[in-house]
Amino acid sequence: MSEFTDILTHARRLNAATKELTVAELNDVAAKLANIIEQRKDDEAEQQRQQAAKQLEIERIRKQIADAGLNPEEVLGTEAGVSKGKSKRKPYKKRAPKPAKYKYIDANGESKTWTGQGRTPKPIQEALNAGRSLNDFLI
Repeated sequence: MSEFTDILTHARRLNAATKELTVAELNDVAAKLANIIEQRKDDEAEQQRQQAAKQLEIERIRKQIADAGLNPEEVLGTEAGVSKGKSKRKPYKKRAPKPAKYKYIDANGESKTWTGQGRTPKPIQEALNAGRSLNDFLI
């Protein structure tokens, strides 16, 4: 809320804020506030009338569709129908796996490959620590 709204909605703060005003000035403010309230009431009543008229028109159209033996989705198309079940969000596409760049032999003597991404395989890391180059393992 704004400071102005806080003052208007709290009696003590409003009393303190209007302490300097005369009774005539307070009556003038009260009259202006009453006019604003009446205008808001009229605006809300008009909105309610418009909403009621809209709802009546919707019901009239629904009745015409039903009387004609039609399905609302047929008339409005499937896009206008209410979503049923799953959302229309596209699933993530899995990317193709990266091709292997390096080949090495593990502790069991098996030949394996590595793409160069992620953690460096232990046999390659040990060879790098021993001074060998990553280029030595290129496929």
